[in-house]
Amino acid sequence: MDSNNDIRSYNREAWDNQVRSGKNPWTVPVSPEVIANARKGDWSVVLTENKPVPQKWFPPIQGLKILGLACGGGQQGPTLAAAGADVTIFDNSPAQLDRDREVADRDGLNIRTVEGDMRDLSVFADESFDLVFHPVSNLFIHEIRPVWKEAYRVLRHGGTLLSGFMNPLFYIFNWEDLDNGILNVQNKIPYSDIETYGLERLKAEDRPAEFGHSFTDQLTGQMDAGFHLIDLYEDAHSGMKISEYISTYMATRALKP
Repeated sequence: MDSNNDIRSYNREAWDNQVRSGKNPWTVPVSPEVIANARKGDWSVVLTENKPVPQKWFPPIQGLKILGLACGGGQQGPTLAAAGADVTIFDNSPAQLDRDREVADRDGLNIRTVEGDMRDLSVFADESFDLVFHPVSNLFIHEIRPVWKEAYRVLRHGGTLLSGFMNPLFYIFNWEDLDNGILNVQNKIPYSDIETYGLERLKAEDRPAEFGHSFTDQLTGQMDAGFHLIDLYEDAHSGMKISEYISTYMATRALKP
């Protein structure tokens, strides 16, 4: 498989299929009640699975120009828009972007949606946004340093990058055993679903291809792009044996000086 366009194309179709199946919770739009509460100032969003992002991580939300990077699905973007932000959602999956448009039409929100590769934000000018909101999604691409460089470019000076990603230790275990509560170390980091299981099996199981990245690429990658890391927290998978031993997600707050 070509390391660029083919991976992106495969995961685009795989995520469109996730939306059509309705089984993935990250494809289910927020309710009208969530939007109504956000308009009243009662809102929260997640970068990982469970822990809400601390409110202190956000600048004043009214009029804040936010890029939801690889953030489709009708969840975080509409909530932030209802809270008063000027929101653009950028995602690889047309069906996930449709979810954001559905909520925008349903609840009278103004949200811009753009389809594309998270590694290439050339559709946006330099310093176009005040905040980049990038929830757990860079596991669906094989190289992530271009993501940090592009996020840095499109942020204004003094802008904020909020990102969520997987603890790479999650990917060292055999997945079948992990599903059965057995922690059997098998894989190396960086990790690739395509190399481990093969594309045909992924297609048969109807799931996107995932990639496990090192903390060097996740954290030092942000700093090498120019960001100042100023805060982080960890979060755990719900109902998984590994979460009894270690957190499986990390969220970071970084500033562009």
